[in-house]
Amino acid sequence: MKKTPPRLSIGQPQFRLLEKLCLASGVSGAEDEVRKIVLDEIKPHAAEIKVDALGNVLARCGSPDPKAFKVMVAAHMDEVGFILVEADEGGFYHFRTVGGVDIRQVPGKPVWIGAKHTPGIIGAKPIHLQETEDRKHAISLESMRIDTGGENGAGLKPGDRAVFATPYKRSGGGIFAKALDNRLGVATLIELVKHPPKNITLQAAFTVQEEVGLRGARVAAFALQPDAAIALDSTPAYDLPDPEGNENAVYNTRLGQGPAVYLSDSGTLSDPRLVSFVARTAEARGIPFQFRQPGGGGTDATAIHKQRGGIPSLSISVPHRYSHTAVSVALVEDWQNTLRLMDAILTDIHAEIFREGRP
Repeated sequence: MKKTPPRLSIGQPQFRLLEKLCLASGVSGAEDEVRKIVLDEIKPHAAEIKVDALGNVLARCGSPDPKAFKVMVAAHMDEVGFILVEADEGGFYHFRTVGGVDIRQVPGKPVWIGAKHTPGIIGAKPIHLQETEDRKHAISLESMRIDTGGENGAGLKPGDRAVFATPYKRSGGGIFAKALDNRLGVATLIELVKHPPKNITLQAAFTVQEEVGLRGARVAAFALQPDAAIALDSTPAYDLPDPEGNENAVYNTRLGQGPAVYLSDSGTLSDPRLVSFVARTAEARGIPFQFRQPGGGGTDATAIHKQRGGIPSLSISVPHRYSHTAVSVALVEDWQNTLRLMDAILTDIHAEIFREGRP
């Protein structure tokens, strides 16, 4: 296995960009802050940029040849979070979740609300005021409120989004932040737009509303009509110690083993020609990777591959732990190797891969 020095690397500029993206609020349907960062970063580098009616950012770069092979790379800008639905007296707000949030983990978590990042906290009855019977059950969403501390919440209204108020931290080789799903993918795609391949047309799609039904990707793929597509995301790592000593043989994505290449998930059977090509490319360049075992979940590829006459599609993700919670953990080396692999794929990909026919 020959290791090839990376053309693109993760350094201080990339860390600063990821921090900015993670601290931005981008709950599904309100991705404005993230979209502004994306536009500011890619405008000097893309040949064409469009923001469509749903809010996707669609950018074209790479080969100027209109007949060049077109590869769509999608990274969703949105994150899970909350939406205010009704105001109570005293700065309290009823709320609902947006996307797959485990409500058992939200009591006591600080949040930022609305465009001004108004601080609040998700309040629930303290344990020493609960009846014994109450302690046996998870706190219901209906009984919780977002508490803004009285007048501090003036100006907020139903429809405003809230996100976990989690600081961004790096420690050693680890990254600790909210919304690593999928700001890691967004930051990676920005780097690819800044350093595009010359042999293909890169159709970069920074998509919206992935966490609530892959809505942006569906619209973007229909408009772009790519020859092939890759969903660039961040996937849960299921590698925590098991006190019973059982081996996880169902969904074994792990930190430290490189980007996760999807074989299938709940909505997509990855194109086998793309899977083989990606594996050969990684092995030829000495880039570590892992296959994400078939299981649940899904990415933008679920929506993309069914558009028009069908689009050969695949998902590649940076693994992280504690998905859809207030803080996730990822490794710099996995992010670096994901960027390396994506750059190698886009450099080497060509139309002949798809003329071989399916196995």
